[in-house]
Amino acid sequence: MNTKKYDVVALGEILIDFTFAGTNADGKKVYEENPGGAPANCVSAVAKLGGRGAFIGMTGRDSFGTDIRAVLDGLGVDISGMRFCDSQHTTLAFVSLAENGERTFSFCRNPGADTQMAPSDLDADMLAQARVLQVGSLSLTDEPSRSTTLTAIGMVRKAGGLVSYDPNYRAKLWHGRADAIPLMRSILPLADSVKVSEEELALLFGEGLSYGDGARRILALGPSLVLITLGSKGVYYAAKQGFSGQLGVPEVKVADTTGAGDSFTGGLLYRLTRRECPLAFTKEELEADIAFANAVASLCVMKRGAIPALPDLAQVQAFMREHPV
Repeated sequence: MNTKKYDVVALGEILIDFTFAGTNADGKKVYEENPGGAPANCVSAVAKLGGRGAFIGMTGRDSFGTDIRAVLDGLGVDISGMRFCDSQHTTLAFVSLAENGERTFSFCRNPGADTQMAPSDLDADMLAQARVLQVGSLSLTDEPSRSTTLTAIGMVRKAGGLVSYDPNYRAKLWHGRADAIPLMRSILPLADSVKVSEEELALLFGEGLSYGDGARRILALGPSLVLITLGSKGVYYAAKQGFSGQLGVPEVKVADTTGAGDSFTGGLLYRLTRRECPLAFTKEELEADIAFANAVASLCVMKRGAIPALPDLAQVQAFMREHPV
């Protein structure tokens, strides 16, 4: 029987997304403050659905850091593993939205508090109690957060936990693709589950690769489950058990895609951790889990912001009744 305290512990970047929210009377752009960062979004989705989540990361000792903590704590995410940085401000991102909800980012992260978390800042007990550790790749852009991420992965694996990885490329945060690609690839052999977007798959393995070939490339490195998110085209999946497939997503009116992939991953991890062995599933069970995660993401993109747009379990269940797969 599982006795670990947390379903998901997320580690990595946490920041404030300033999301475009219209214009004022003078025609000037107005931005809305929303806590964000892929790992934080993901574990917030888990908690909002009713799972047991915790977050490990670093903010500045400023009003933004205080706001972030309050939001996560309000969702029921354990924030006792979070740390303050006195030398850097909380990382900020300004998100501009196109009419179709797609985003462009401008970052205030040079280097930003989230990159300053050192291995000595890690909460070892929290990591030992994680059924799943969720990490991304933006914590690999700088030291000491790069070493901290690798140390945390090792601690979780040693304690018998699983690692879920979502490689994420933001050009302005890396020192070019030649710097990013090897570091992003380096986590793949350490992960049990990998969620990668269509764009990141092409970045890591080259343009023109089929979803099936891309998934097989990743599985061959060691992970047991690969999810390739395809936007409005749905999700391609492949599991080490030998089955694969593609599921579509319901058609919804998109307001903001900022939290799409993160909410999908959170929804999927919530479902996987309902099992005694999260990665022990049949094809039918996995497809049901993916359909659930797709519903979480669909509801998220219908509103602005990432964390504020996350649905609870009742909302997801209602949406799935109205939009059967």
